[in-house]
Amino acid sequence: MITSKAVEDSAVPSVPGTAGAAGVPEREEPAWPWKDAPIRALVQRIHQLQAERAQAFRRLEEGHLQYLRSGPPHDFPRYRSTVHEVTQAFAAASREVLAVEAELAGPRGQPLLASHVRSLQQLEQTRLATVALLQLMGAPELTEQENTLEMHQLKMKVIKTMEAISEVLQDLRFDAESAE
Repeated sequence: MITSKAVEDSAVPSVPGTAGAAGVPEREEPAWPWKDAPIRALVQRIHQLQAERAQAFRRLEEGHLQYLRSGPPHDFPRYRSTVHEVTQAFAAASREVLAVEAELAGPRGQPLLASHVRSLQQLEQTRLATVALLQLMGAPELTEQENTLEMHQLKMKVIKTMEAISEVLQDLRFDAESAE
């Protein structure tokens, strides 16, 4: 039996002003846990999110290797499931990174730190797209069309992007220390 308490607990937050009109009690968005956190804590959270992204990249790579080793016939449904899980992890990290960027750019008045976070986000998007392209090019169905020069260039792009990410993280940490 579904109780009114269970309905309240599972309700999705609504757009303010629309719930009352439908006769449903209005729920406020939960408070963002980093709203009043010191800048140092925001920077630490960015580093934690980067660690989560690194773990997601490892899962993606492991999933791809398992896919390549699984056949023929290859276990595409399992690989697709791994890609889905990793995509969700990346999306969650990106949402939070963008929220930190907005907090730094807006209420905190830290445009330099916000620009570092934006650069980090863009570099991670580049890295993910490049890794995905590399995995696609390494698919068993395309191995006879393999372009080793292009694959080498893409691998170098991933390495250079990772180096740039490290530099941005260092700049973020240094500039955050100066901001406090």
